[in-house]
Amino acid sequence: MLAVCALLLAGCREAGFQVSDTPDLEVKAFNSASITLDDKGGVEVMGTYEYGTGGVSFKGHWDLTGYNRLRFTVANLDSLEHLILVVSVCNAEQEKIPWRGTPYAGEANRRFHVKPLEKVTLTWWFPGPVAHPEIDRQFTTMQSTPYSAGDFTYNVDWSDVSEIRFNQRWNKLGMRYCISDVELLEGPRRKGPDYLAYGEDEFFPFIDRYGQFKHKDWPGKIHSDKELAAAREAEEADIAAHPAPADWDEYGGWAAGPQLEATGRFRTEKIDGKWWLVDPKGHLFWSHGVLRISPGNAVTPLSAPGLADRRKWFEELPEKDDPEYGKFYTTFDPLLGSYYAARGIDDHYDFSSANCYRKYGPDYMAVYNDLCHRRLRSWCMNTMANATEPSMTALHRTPWCDRIEIVSTPMSENAKILWWKLPDPFDPSFKEEIDRQLTARAEELSDPWCIGLFVDNEHAWGDATHVTECALDAPDGAAVKKALRVWLRARYGKDVPFAAMTIEDKEAFNDVVIDKYYSTIREEFNRLAPGLLYLGCRFGGHPGNPRVIEIGARYCDLLSYNIYKYNLDCFKLPEGIDKPVLIGEFHFGSTDRGPFHPSQVWTENQEDRGVCYKDYVRSALEHPNFVGTHWHQFGDQATTGRFDGEDFQVGFTDVCDTPYKETVEAAREIGSRMYQLRWDAR
Repeated sequence: MLAVCALLLAGCREAGFQVSDTPDLEVKAFNSASITLDDKGGVEVMGTYEYGTGGVSFKGHWDLTGYNRLRFTVANLDSLEHLILVVSVCNAEQEKIPWRGTPYAGEANRRFHVKPLEKVTLTWWFPGPVAHPEIDRQFTTMQSTPYSAGDFTYNVDWSDVSEIRFNQRWNKLGMRYCISDVELLEGPRRKGPDYLAYGEDEFFPFIDRYGQFKHKDWPGKIHSDKELAAAREAEEADIAAHPAPADWDEYGGWAAGPQLEATGRFRTEKIDGKWWLVDPKGHLFWSHGVLRISPGNAVTPLSAPGLADRRKWFEELPEKDDPEYGKFYTTFDPLLGSYYAARGIDDHYDFSSANCYRKYGPDYMAVYNDLCHRRLRSWCMNTMANATEPSMTALHRTPWCDRIEIVSTPMSENAKILWWKLPDPFDPSFKEEIDRQLTARAEELSDPWCIGLFVDNEHAWGDATHVTECALDAPDGAAVKKALRVWLRARYGKDVPFAAMTIEDKEAFNDVVIDKYYSTIREEFNRLAPGLLYLGCRFGGHPGNPRVIEIGARYCDLLSYNIYKYNLDCFKLPEGIDKPVLIGEFHFGSTDRGPFHPSQVWTENQEDRGVCYKDYVRSALEHPNFVGTHWHQFGDQATTGRFDGEDFQVGFTDVCDTPYKETVEAAREIGSRMYQLRWDAR
C-alpha cells in the first residue's frame, strides 16, 4: 500500500503521496552521475558525464491514472550555471519510434530551468491520455509533434509507471543540484487542445498551404495572401523607424571607438585584456550575427527511405510541373542539400521559399536578399554567418563568414559520428579536399567583407584515446595506420605491435593525429587563402578531450564553439590558453507559436525568449575572450521536420518570413549598446 498524506495548498485540499513512502523504492544515479542523501532527506546529484548530463532515478510501481501532477523541490547549487532539468515518467517497456528524437513511446517528459542558487518548488501537470494513438504513430521524421509539444507524451501507460527520473542536460561537468519532496497529487487531468480528440478524417491534413499547423492559432499566423502582404508592409514601416546605430561604419564596426591599423581585411587584436575582431577600416568589430540566412529553411521530406508517404499531411501541394510552385521541390539552403542526399531523401518541399515567392513576387530572391541586409542593420546585427545564401553575401553590404566540411577518406567506419566521420588527415584525400574547396572559392575568400572560414562542424573527437582507437580500427592500408607504425618505430626504435600499445602511447598518438588535422588546414590556408581568418572547427559544446582545444589553439586564428545554454557565465578555456572565441551556434525557442519543438534550449514564450537572448549576448560581451555570437538560425525549421527530424522554433522569422517581434527587439536592445558594453566590461 502507498502511504497517503493530506496536503493543503492554496486553500484546496489535495490528496497524494510522497514518492519516498513507496515500498521497495529504489533510488539510483544514471549517466555516470553521483548521488548523496543530504541531512534533510533530499538527494544531491552531481553530473560527471560529458556535457554534465546526469541524474537520479526513483524506481517503483505506481498506478497514476487518478493523479494529475508531480510536485517537487529543486535547488540549483551552482552560483553561475543555469540548471536545465528534464523530468520523466516512464513505463518499464519503452519503444524507440523510427526517425524520432527523444523521448520514447512509454515515456512522458517535462523540461524545467532553474536559475543559479535558486531553490524552487515546481509542478508538472500531467498531460491527458492519447485518444488516437494510431495518429500519433504516423508522425515520422519529426522530433516533436502535435501530440508531444509541451509535455512530450508518447503513449504512456499511466497505470503501470515504473520510474520517475530527473536528468540535467547541457550543463557543465560537476554541476550539482538537489531534488527533494517529490510528491504525486490526485485530481483530474487538464484538458488538452481540441485537436487531440480528432479522428483521422478530421485531423488530416494538418499542415496548411503555408506550411503552418492548421489546428491552432497564434499571433502573427498567416491565413491568406492578403495577410502576407500586410505583414510585408508592417515590416517595412518597422525597419524605417529603426535605422542602424549612428556610431557604426559600413562594416558594422565601431566608428566611434579607437582607430587601429586598417589592413583591408578582418583580423584579431587584444586590447586592455579583451579580444576583439578588427574590421578592414581598423575599427573594433564584435560579430553579432545569425547563420543560414536563406529563404529555404523550411524544407521538409514528403517521403523518405523506409517511411510511408506523408503527402496526406499537407493541405495543398502543387504538381511538380506547376510553372510557379513546382520549383520548390528542388530548392535548398546552401548547406543542407548534401545531408538530404546522404540520407537518400529526394522527395521534399520548400515551404519557406514558396512563401517568399508569394510574398515578394517572381523576383523574390533579389527582394529577399536586399531585405535581409536591411533587416540586419535595423536589428543592430552585423554578420551574415555560415550557410547564408551566396548571392546575398556577394552584394558586399554585410560582413559574412562561411564553413566548409572536409568529407574525405575517414579513419574508421565505426567511429563516433555527429555529422561526418573523422577524416584521416594523413590520407592524400584530406589535403586534396581542402585545396579543392579553397581553390573553388578563391575569389570570394579574398573579399574584404569575408571575416573568415570555419572548417568542419562538431566532430566527435571523443576522449584522450578515441582518435587513436579510430586509427587502430582503420583498414590495414589506411594512411593513418601506416603513420602509426612509423610513429611507434620512432618512439621505441623498433617495430611495436599495435596490441602492445600502452595508454600513454595511445594518448600521445591521439595528439599526433589531431595536430596533423589542424596543421594541414593551417598550411593550406596560408598557401591558398592568405590573410583569411581560420575560425576553427566549431566544437559541439566542450570537447571531452581538452587537448583538442589546446592543439587547435596553435593553428586557428580563433576558437569556435556551438554552446546551447542560457548564458556563458561559466565558460573557461583550458589553463594556459588565451585565444579569441566565437560562438558558432546558440538559440532559444518556445512552443507558443508555430513549430512543435522548443529547440535545444527552451523558453516559456516569445517574451522569455527575448530576455534569454539578451542575457546570452550580454554574457559573451562581458567575457574577455568572446568576439561574437551567431544565432542558429535565421528562419524556423519546417513544422514537419527537416532531414533528421529537427522541427525547432528557432528562427528570427517564421515559415512565412515574418519576424518574431520579441526576438528582434532583444537583438536591437543589446546590439545597439554592444560596443560600449564590451568596452566598459571589466
